[in-house]
Amino acid sequence: MLKPGLPKLIATDLDGTLVRSDDTVSAYTHDVLDRVRSAGIRIVAATGRGPRLTSLTRNDIRVADYLVLAQGGWVLDQAEGRYLRQARLPGYAVADVLARIETVTGPLSVMYEALEHDDSPLWGDFDPTWRYPVTVEARTRAECLTGDVIKAFARSFRLHVDELLAVARRVVPADVATVTQAGLDYVEICPAQVDKGTGLAVVAEAVGVDPADVLVFGDMPNDLPMFGWAGWSRVAVANAHPELLAVADEVTLTNDEDGVAVYLDRLLSR
Repeated sequence: MLKPGLPKLIATDLDGTLVRSDDTVSAYTHDVLDRVRSAGIRIVAATGRGPRLTSLTRNDIRVADYLVLAQGGWVLDQAEGRYLRQARLPGYAVADVLARIETVTGPLSVMYEALEHDDSPLWGDFDPTWRYPVTVEARTRAECLTGDVIKAFARSFRLHVDELLAVARRVVPADVATVTQAGLDYVEICPAQVDKGTGLAVVAEAVGVDPADVLVFGDMPNDLPMFGWAGWSRVAVANAHPELLAVADEVTLTNDEDGVAVYLDRLLSR
């Protein structure tokens, strides 16, 4: 049931939430988002995509005022063309995290996101299970971790990603790194205190919006922090992960049914 009034800011995940399974965003969704922005409501993309996918992200959500990228580690003010946050994780911290996890799981396949320009390659172990077009430069783990990275992707050869995430949550201290998963076969290793909630908090402070006035949409465990942070309503798409469905205030239609746009259309039409 929709709350009275309107939120002041709307943040939505992209892949699996706003973006359909064929990797497109419908004309209907773009039209509804245009109407939301015309109503004076700020729009934020909150995505696991790193800054190397900024152009793709802008194409998928054209009216976004801010882009919260890399699971919250990079926050781009679109109007000013400047980053409000650029978080990186030291290579030694990634090595520590991998060692802690591999002690339990055995060897992991790992890719590293270190560069921020458009279409930058990932480094590390190419994996044919990766579902998106990507260039991977083959580098040893030691070579990849000589400096800082934006984040790392780790896949187990024998555990389901949810099982791998459970291990990581148990063995990785919060002050070392943040570990989450976003619907691929990988867990993502990000800097400590980096998540979509802390990324959105940077935006909220910049524009003077209280979390109680923020509406969020998501589908995967990486959306849990922003669901815990936002207060106007937390809406999961029907295809969401069970962990997110368990904490959502409301559930809309699936991403393939334009669930975010249908919800917002109803909201604007009241």
